[in-house]
Amino acid sequence: MTIKCGKAKPLKQPKAEKKEYDEIDKANIQKKKDEEKALKELKAKAQQKGAFGGSGLKKSGKK
Repeated sequence: MTIKCGKAKPLKQPKAEKKEYDEIDKANIQKKKDEEKALKELKAKAQQKGAFGGSGLKKSGKK
C-alpha cells in the first residue's frame, strides 16, 4: 500500500471539435444572440427607472 501526497491533478478535458453550421443554424444562433442583447438592454433600462417608474412606494403616514 503506497501513500500519495498532495493534490491529484485534474484530468484534461478533450478539446471540443468545431461544429460546422449551415445557413439556417447560423441564422438561429444570430437571432438568439440578438434577443439576449435586447433583453439585457431592457433589464438595464428597468433598473434605472426603479420599481414603479421612479415613484417608489409611498407610506400613508398613519401609525
